[in-house]
Amino acid sequence: MGIRYVEGKKIFHMDTEHTTYLIGLSPEGYVGHIYYGRKLGSEGNNYLLRMEEAPYTPSVREREKASFMDFFPMECPAGGIGDYRESCLDVRGGSGSIGCELLFKEYRITKGKPVLPGLPASFGTEDEAETLELVCEDRLLGIEVILAYSVFWKCDMITRNIRVDNRGEEHLKLEKVYSACLDMDNRDFEMVTLVGSWARERHIQRGALRFGRQMVSSVKGESSHQEHPFLALVTPETTQETGEVYAMNFVYSGNFMAQAELTQFRQVRMTMGIHPDHFCWNLRPGESFQAPEAVLTYSAEGLGLMTRNFHDFYREHLIRSPYKYRKRPVLINNWEATYFDFDSEKLLAIAREAKKAGIEMLVMDDGWFGKRNLDDCSLGDWTVNEEKITSGLPDLVEKVNEIGLQFGIWFEPEMISPDSDLYRAHPDWAIRIAGRTPSQSRAQYVLDLSRKEVVDYAYGCVADILHSAPIAYVKWDMNRQLCDIGSACLDRESQGELMHRYVLGVYEMQERLVTEFPELLLENCSGGGARFDPGMLYYSPQIWCSDDVDAMERLRIQEGTALIYPLSTMGAHVGDCPNHIVGRNTPFDTRAHVAMAGTFGYELDITKIAEEERAKIPAQVEEYHRYQPLMQRGDYYRLASWSDRKPYDCWEVAAKDSSEALVTFVQVLAEPNMHSRAVFLRGLQEDAEYALEGTEEVYGGDELMRCGYLVPSEPGDFVSRLYHFVRVGQV
Repeated sequence: MGIRYVEGKKIFHMDTEHTTYLIGLSPEGYVGHIYYGRKLGSEGNNYLLRMEEAPYTPSVREREKASFMDFFPMECPAGGIGDYRESCLDVRGGSGSIGCELLFKEYRITKGKPVLPGLPASFGTEDEAETLELVCEDRLLGIEVILAYSVFWKCDMITRNIRVDNRGEEHLKLEKVYSACLDMDNRDFEMVTLVGSWARERHIQRGALRFGRQMVSSVKGESSHQEHPFLALVTPETTQETGEVYAMNFVYSGNFMAQAELTQFRQVRMTMGIHPDHFCWNLRPGESFQAPEAVLTYSAEGLGLMTRNFHDFYREHLIRSPYKYRKRPVLINNWEATYFDFDSEKLLAIAREAKKAGIEMLVMDDGWFGKRNLDDCSLGDWTVNEEKITSGLPDLVEKVNEIGLQFGIWFEPEMISPDSDLYRAHPDWAIRIAGRTPSQSRAQYVLDLSRKEVVDYAYGCVADILHSAPIAYVKWDMNRQLCDIGSACLDRESQGELMHRYVLGVYEMQERLVTEFPELLLENCSGGGARFDPGMLYYSPQIWCSDDVDAMERLRIQEGTALIYPLSTMGAHVGDCPNHIVGRNTPFDTRAHVAMAGTFGYELDITKIAEEERAKIPAQVEEYHRYQPLMQRGDYYRLASWSDRKPYDCWEVAAKDSSEALVTFVQVLAEPNMHSRAVFLRGLQEDAEYALEGTEEVYGGDELMRCGYLVPSEPGDFVSRLYHFVRVGQV
């Protein structure tokens, strides 16, 4: 498989199908990074560690140890002993000082991929993955630090995580534990990140790497609308098809730090892990701390190959849901149709019209419980409001099923309203600082999921509802960030554990949910896309991409999301017009074509839309199901980008065996006096012929990729077309 130890050179050599990762040991036992990049045919050498250059290793020249520590390319740099770059591990000892020196002790190579208890993580069989564990120690502190690397051969992916074991007698404090570090020489790298805000999440940002530290991060208790746990360093010439890419993504749904640091010696240190702000973990004798997993990939063929590596890896080695490749129902959600103003009859009216149009599921969103007529009460009181659901939930679900639709429901289990029976009974269950009035957001507080009784209550509410009726789908929402970080059940020494324990509580609830209800289709959400991250994908095969369903806004949002995540994970719906957020009008066909790049559904009042639009829905549903297998399994290619200042947007999904390709073209802005535009397809068989469905046109695969297909110019903004090419024979 992919891992071996070259004992004579003290080098660990890890291979995937197209990449190599080399780790070397200094004479003292420091674990150094040698190389990550295109696959090497040789064993490799350790000259890139520059141990023969001044300031030399400490065993050669002890007087310059601090200078050595501030230059040596570390695999896991620890703080406090002379490395002034970003550290990955800060340990406060019993004396109160911070300082940790990690030296290699032993290694283990095993087949497969171990689980990370309590955390989402990738998985792989003995034929798919191999794992290297480097055991390092600080004898003074009495700790062992296990650096784990799992190599996934076919996907060109390497995962990394760190575990810290306290084998000594002192009570230690972990004040920083990152999961991955990559030290390299700078090659005029540029930094690619995903940034935005509510309703405009994950826009692609790219800029030159400058001296100092540049980062994206979140201290909001979630991965956030604003920044994303992803970072890529690319060489200046990098495009979709050319250039080198080093990328990291964090399998975690809470506070994170993703950083690139350009140092005085023109070296780059790339790090990723739990954000150290609001983090301090007590590590008592005999205890361990397991950090989440970071996912790394290298591409020598631009951002496009990086994207396809991530897509393949997440589909095959992270998403567990039985719906991963299964037909997913086209749903209609009543949120933008009714907001809080609905009752049983209104929902049944929507269901009847939806059934006529071929829609397959009705989802009842916020407002069905407690006294919830606005967003200012009742979170935590998960009992059905029978003034709205007049004959009870089981009866409503039965009637929807009789119409011929499945039923789905919305929850926000992590939250509590100040105006709720739950809060009046248990005000201490809200996250808050003792003696301080906590800040509200959307008129709600956050439940303290570091407490077992709170986790049990919140999960029990969800499970009770799901046991009461045949509910096929859950939309799990979280509409605010965390602040006022304090827990009534944690002592003074443990308050710094709250943010991480909260995330562990979320994971526990969702693990219980998918275990107890294995056939449930779960869609995560956080005010739209604030928690769209790999940690959530471990529990749900799809995540609501953004609360903004405007087709033009979705072009940028979905392009940034698809940079890392498979199209089948992106919750996407056809909304009403004028759009409820930006007020824009776009053609009904365009809204559907953009939503087909995701899970596809409807977010509108089907009883009120124009008859012309309603009449188009059956064909749209049929078209989506026809292309859904291709969208779930195919290779994604970004052909043109509106965010790149083009007047149009274009992407393609090609079958793995090159038998077909679906191209989506959106003319964002019409241009006067323009001819047709050439788009160059990818992923086809060069010596095969392809027919354009619905026409008599036939093209060579090489022709479509090298000469391009001409998309006609037409009048009108926001118009779109689908082009389906099917292989018909050899040239």
